[in-house]
Amino acid sequence: MERCDVLIVGGGPAGSSCARRLASAGMDVLVLDKAVFPRDKVCAGWISPAVIDELELDVADYAKSRVFQPISAFRIGLEAGPTLEIDYPRPVSYGIRRCEFDHYLLERCGARLRLGEAVKSLVRESDGWVINDRYRAPMLVGAGGHFCPVAQWLQKRSGKPKEETLIAAQEAEFLLDERQRVECRVEGHQPELYFCRDLSGYGWCFRKGDYVNVGLGRFDPRRLPEQTAAFHQRLQDEGRLPAGATGKFRGHAYLLFTHANREMVGEGVLLVGDAAGLAYAESGEGIRPAIESGLLAANVLLGRGAGLPKGHASHGAAAGDGRDRYRREFLERYRDLLEHRFGPRRVAPRREASRLRRTIAALLMSQRWFVRKVVLDRWFLRSSIAPLD
Repeated sequence: MERCDVLIVGGGPAGSSCARRLASAGMDVLVLDKAVFPRDKVCAGWISPAVIDELELDVADYAKSRVFQPISAFRIGLEAGPTLEIDYPRPVSYGIRRCEFDHYLLERCGARLRLGEAVKSLVRESDGWVINDRYRAPMLVGAGGHFCPVAQWLQKRSGKPKEETLIAAQEAEFLLDERQRVECRVEGHQPELYFCRDLSGYGWCFRKGDYVNVGLGRFDPRRLPEQTAAFHQRLQDEGRLPAGATGKFRGHAYLLFTHANREMVGEGVLLVGDAAGLAYAESGEGIRPAIESGLLAANVLLGRGAGLPKGHASHGAAAGDGRDRYRREFLERYRDLLEHRFGPRRVAPRREASRLRRTIAALLMSQRWFVRKVVLDRWFLRSSIAPLD
């Protein structure tokens, strides 16, 4: 039986961020993932300067052999309508390819890696966890995305309703050939965002060097393949993408923070990233909240106090030693840290947009001040939120 202090299921940004902080503090950490890295990951793929700070990312080293596309402008509008171009004096984000980004973070995390092995069995015993009859650990972290087996195990035992309002998305990332690189009108420094007129989602087109990522995410998945194909065709018809520029569209799902009802903490177990349902409600971004949740989870397991303001009442114990820190009573502090960082988790029912709301949205989306200050600065870039320590 292979033993460790903490076993993390999932090697994406949430899992690798948590692993790196724990391993750097001297803990014996093992990361288990069903995929062999580098692996494909559907994601538009851009990170903000705050993420670079939080990850202590060596940009010069990273960009030597990987895509790192500076973003200093956006092209935004409603689908099949007029658009606005918003420029910034300096880069406000950077485009990355998740197959490269996730692999880089995982390789440097300092944990023992067990890749290409799925979770087949998950048993809770009095002194910890046994996974696949092969690994034993007193603490388990679920970082395996929306369908994480640890999240499913915890959900079954929580007694909470299983109904979840999902965001469903389809996207493709493909390499442009020489002709397409010349003809493509989407510029690397300027991602394009097109919001659905029914306010149920948005589509994007983002060029990263010689690669283009195209996708559509919506609350209603029933006609998503058809709508994604129509969106991609419209980009070609309007001359944004050259004819023949296409790839295989793949689907995925995730939960918004305000629409998730998942239990995040149990005895000797907690969830991070998409496994906990932490994507930002306004933009659907999952990378930054995944990384921050991984760091906050590590802080709790290490008994560190960062994250709560003075005078804030915490549900959990103030400190922990040894295996005491893996008790649910102590781990409840992780929930407090998340709510302090992302706001109270109020499960918001999905409402269909009325004609009045759609009209107001159309008017606002034509206003440069609203697009820049609200849609971009507040919702997508979250530029007023300082990096996590």
